[in-house]
Amino acid sequence: MTTLRPDHLTSPPDAPPPAAATVNHGRPGRSLPHRVWRGRPEDPGWARPAFLGMLLVITVAYLWNLSASGYANSFYSAAAQAGSQSWKAFFFGSLDSANAITVDKPPATLWPMAVSVRVLGLSSWAILLPQVLMGVATAGVLYASVRRRFSAAAGLITMAVFALTPVAALMFRFNNPDALLALLMTVTVYCVLRAMEHGRTKWLVWAGVAVGLAFLSKTLQAFLILPPLAVLYAVFAPVSVRKRFGQLGLSALAMAVAGGWWVAIVELWPASSRPYIGGSQNNSFLELTFGYNGLGRINGEETGSVGGGGGPGGGSGGQWGETGIGRMFNSEIGSQISWLLPAALILLVAGVWLTWRAGGHLPGIKRWGRTDAARAAFLAWGSSLLMTAGVFSFMAGIFHQYYTVALVPYIAALIGMGVTVLWEERSRWWAGAALALTVVATALWSYVLLGRTPDYLPWLRQAVLVAGLVGAAGLLLAARLGRQLALAAVGLGFAASLAGPVAYTLNTLNTGHQGSIVTAGPSAGGMGGFGGGGGRGGMQPPGRGKQQGNQQGGGMGRPPTGGQGGQPPTGSQQGQGRTGTSQQGQQPGAMPGTGEGFRGGGGGGGGMGGLLNGASVDTAAKKLLARNADDYTWSAAAIGSQNAASYQLATGDPVMAIGGFNGSDPSPTLSQFKKYVEDGRIHYFISSGEGGGGGMGGNSGTSSKISTWVEANFKKVTAGSATFYDLTQPT
Repeated sequence: MTTLRPDHLTSPPDAPPPAAATVNHGRPGRSLPHRVWRGRPEDPGWARPAFLGMLLVITVAYLWNLSASGYANSFYSAAAQAGSQSWKAFFFGSLDSANAITVDKPPATLWPMAVSVRVLGLSSWAILLPQVLMGVATAGVLYASVRRRFSAAAGLITMAVFALTPVAALMFRFNNPDALLALLMTVTVYCVLRAMEHGRTKWLVWAGVAVGLAFLSKTLQAFLILPPLAVLYAVFAPVSVRKRFGQLGLSALAMAVAGGWWVAIVELWPASSRPYIGGSQNNSFLELTFGYNGLGRINGEETGSVGGGGGPGGGSGGQWGETGIGRMFNSEIGSQISWLLPAALILLVAGVWLTWRAGGHLPGIKRWGRTDAARAAFLAWGSSLLMTAGVFSFMAGIFHQYYTVALVPYIAALIGMGVTVLWEERSRWWAGAALALTVVATALWSYVLLGRTPDYLPWLRQAVLVAGLVGAAGLLLAARLGRQLALAAVGLGFAASLAGPVAYTLNTLNTGHQGSIVTAGPSAGGMGGFGGGGGRGGMQPPGRGKQQGNQQGGGMGRPPTGGQGGQPPTGSQQGQGRTGTSQQGQQPGAMPGTGEGFRGGGGGGGGMGGLLNGASVDTAAKKLLARNADDYTWSAAAIGSQNAASYQLATGDPVMAIGGFNGSDPSPTLSQFKKYVEDGRIHYFISSGEGGGGGMGGNSGTSSKISTWVEANFKKVTAGSATFYDLTQPT
């Protein structure tokens, strides 16, 4: 085996194809279909078919059983429905087409869903299909980035690791904002690496555009990877220092324009003629961005939320679980993301050391002598992983397990690059030792994770450990073994490393997921905290057992006829106990892990849902709300966005969400609500079943005052299991 060389790791990214392969308006060369199928001239014949085949497999797998999740998170599904009915609601991200209040995030993630619903009609498939396509696109961008600097095998390994990570299989089939965010963050790293090749400004500008669009998906989380990527470019870019900082300035400007145009319009738009900004206390998107969705996520001081975390120093007892360096590996988070996280960290260190030792240069820019494409790739993907995981580990505010999908592309890229680079150097003892250490660490950690679900495939735990140890021994001796035995050791190592996440991913694909807090795989130790559509929801003490509210059933194009959260009808709820805890099938209004109604969040009569999940809307309630619904701006009003969303999805008519997601937003005020009633714009008020006000906003909040006033002044009407107040019939 030869010593590592620059051209060993990289092929000239911008090298022109051979003259015979030139295709240009009838000149000699390959046809466009042939180029699409064959790929780059230097690729082996199997590379492009394997890539296209992998994309097809991911698409089919992620579409499998897609409708089992119904409308998934009703909070965002209702907003997509509203956007399909009203362009104003589409632009602002309103929860209802009458534009009472927005969701507590910017609307970019809602736009693809709303367009899909406009084209396909309201259904589970129309809501979730865009998320699947985002997953496929992310896999394609990962392959393009890794293949550009390494081998086709590295790109395919990256795609496989990405698709087989449980939280990716969950969130690229679910309608929270994280799917679009992960795609755009992957595009950002790709563009920065393209800019690193020859110091081209346009690619850095495109990176800024991607971050700006990501901001319109999930606000400040889009900025987590900016510091390491900016430092990487400032230090290693193959242009003068002055030009580097000028390019970074242009990129920042592009980011501000791509993400700021919508914010500027919303802030300048008269508040009286736009919906209230959900999640804010002062009807300001900037307040929402830098408060509840910004610094509040770090320090836990989220105005209008329902509690903080364990503290940035690593504490326990917080409602969002323990913080600290081990958070990504604990009982709540580990099974979602950490299967290959130890391997990624080992390969990051090995890859950086190996490429630095090689001291190569990118073709065409040797005069700079700063870095090569492979080293830049390890640093870019690795620093993005470390930065994002570090913030996730120590943030004291709202944190849910599914946030970790943001880490998946970084982990997958490091695995694909690291494994192939070390394999090329397997004749050297340290390369074989690094590969063996990677497999051993992965197998041991899989053994631990599988041990947290002892009733789920109990045989797999021992099989993974044994196969991992045997495969690692073969890799350690790879230089002395023949090629066939070495390849067998590699195959065994891969099987041992991927068996755990594959098992959890298959469970995820076969299970429907509904509500605001969802987790991948069979149930394990619970997430301590509140969750919810915008990062809020019902409460669960640490260690009590995750609740997924999973159901199966539903179908493409089936109209909503009731069911949990206004979902298309679903079948029987599932339960897969983990370590003695119950999981899926949470009842409306129940606090996860307790089985008790969340006071003020529903759970009483009135057919109310909880803070996390929507209500169960029966036929009688739908008929009642449909009565003369066209004569009113809102057919009904309900406390909390999930409750309002359920009735809106079930009936197709706008339902006002009083107080936003958890009822704590001061919208509408009591005087505004009285005015709406006086003008005949709201037909029914959906009771929380608490009496005396209650409401998720607390006993002194706006929602409580509205509830108390309605109950004292209007006629009570019962329809099925739900209780309403007819706002056209005062007592």
